[in-house]
Amino acid sequence: MKEIINQLLPFIREYKKHVVLNIFFNLLYAFFSTLAFVSLIPMLNVLFDKTQNVSEAPVWTGIGNIKNYGNNLLNYKVSGLLEEGNAQMALLIVVAIVIFTFFLKNLFGYLSMQHVMYLKNGVLTDLRKHMYKHIVELPISFYSKRKKGDIMARILGDISEMQNSFFIILELIVREPLTILFSLVVMFTMSWELSIFVLLFIPISGFLISSIGKRLKRQSLQTQQEVGRLISTVEETLSGLKIIKSYNAENAFKKRFLSSADKILRLINKIGLKNNLAGPLSEFLGIITIAILLWYGGKLVLIEKVIEGTTFIGFMALAYGILTPAKAISKASYKVKNGIAAADRVFEILKESDTMPDLKKAKELTSFESSIELKNVSFKYENEFVLKDFSLTVHKGQTVALVGQSGSGKSTIANLLTRFYDVNKGLIAIDDNDIKNITKTSLRAQIGLVTQDSILFNNSIRNNLKIGNENANENEMINALKVANAWEFVKELPEGIDTNIGDSGNSLSGGQKQRLSIARAVLKNSPIMVLDEATSALDTESEQLVQVALENIMKNRTSIVIAHRLSTIQNADLIIVMKQGQIVEQGKHQELLDRKGMYQKLVLLQSLD
Repeated sequence: MKEIINQLLPFIREYKKHVVLNIFFNLLYAFFSTLAFVSLIPMLNVLFDKTQNVSEAPVWTGIGNIKNYGNNLLNYKVSGLLEEGNAQMALLIVVAIVIFTFFLKNLFGYLSMQHVMYLKNGVLTDLRKHMYKHIVELPISFYSKRKKGDIMARILGDISEMQNSFFIILELIVREPLTILFSLVVMFTMSWELSIFVLLFIPISGFLISSIGKRLKRQSLQTQQEVGRLISTVEETLSGLKIIKSYNAENAFKKRFLSSADKILRLINKIGLKNNLAGPLSEFLGIITIAILLWYGGKLVLIEKVIEGTTFIGFMALAYGILTPAKAISKASYKVKNGIAAADRVFEILKESDTMPDLKKAKELTSFESSIELKNVSFKYENEFVLKDFSLTVHKGQTVALVGQSGSGKSTIANLLTRFYDVNKGLIAIDDNDIKNITKTSLRAQIGLVTQDSILFNNSIRNNLKIGNENANENEMINALKVANAWEFVKELPEGIDTNIGDSGNSLSGGQKQRLSIARAVLKNSPIMVLDEATSALDTESEQLVQVALENIMKNRTSIVIAHRLSTIQNADLIIVMKQGQIVEQGKHQELLDRKGMYQKLVLLQSLD
């Protein structure tokens, strides 16, 4: 708990005004909560003709005597009215005092809740923003073994759980304890013997309730982890619906989902049973205490006559009034455990550090002048090296193609060049600058990337293109679409460039999506192009259109082409043939064919296909 509070403090400090005002109004709420029950005693005295007769107006002697002064002044006014035979007016005055104190109590309660609302909502919104910013900045390697659904559950579900449960402590940390404290102080002034019973009730109740909620945090954590798995199943189902249906795998995914949903049901029912027990248990323990008070207090009133009956009734009202904050605290203790489990999951992500931060001495790469060099590069994702002592130089203006069987390390080179991952050995340099000494933002600004998977977003074509250049005007976007061979179909769409293309661009064909990806890269206008199997997923007609677009985009640029279809790279300045992370052949298309080596075998295999 202490660690979580410390982690939240930087966010809370932004709203310290609301913290101060919340504490101030809660202080007044607790004071008037106690005074509201005390104000019942004068009313009871009038009803039962127990008002103390005060014949002379009291004299103010200072703040230290405020209680006696207020009590004597009220008795002086009320007893005077009773002597005049005006009991109705006397009753009206004491009833008005009761109404006024309860009004102030609720007014200050409302104001305190307003400020804790601003504090809670503000902190959690800032936390959600900070978490999103953090997960976007974390390197690609962080997500290689994590489920997207689990990350989504943390930024959405867990932060909402913190709002609904953990942050309830901000509402209770001042109000309820102070209400109990003020009530106990007044009760001790009335009867210390009776007050002892109330003091015994609070720790006993707290012990019983905490023992029941011992396993609540662990069960809450299990629930939130299972919710993450459930969201992952939904995300995977929606993303791969075509595959699921084509393989008739609906039942397998239904089984996964139903199993996860049933597990969540069992866990939340267990948590709910404990949560639901908190209120009745604390109230039952309170009633037992009240019963003991009635027995013992009745004895003090009727037999020993050491306390007035009206004062005893007021004492009982105060004692019962303690039950409400005590019950709120006990219920909150359960909810807070849910929130702690959620907070642990949120801060687990926030504790993750960027394993590839920009160095303090990192400089900006403002242009590309001469060459890209990979010098003795070795790299592994897990245990086995994907690249082994790999070296390559790409001069400015060259088109270099990387070919080879799947798993030979072609796409890994694209990942390393864009610094999605860092090399394990060796270095990659642009214009003799190790890319580790260049800021990632400026490095990636020099590189345009077109991948096999056309990653588009559920937005208009215009906004998808603006990811390449947010300052681009309409003419620049249309020119980029023309270069990418995409304008012909875009202008025929219902709203043209402002047409929404749906989730992942699913309203478009594969070739259309790929040409929009190329247009986005054109708009970025980077001097280096990395084309990672950009045509491998397309049919022949779409491939021809996309290939023309790729040839357009590669003009006057340095291009690294990772190719699956060898027919697309015949005009490359240099073809690198890779196997198991190493170069086995290199040269131009005809040169490699003449050698009758691995490249020729790959070409023949594709020709047979």
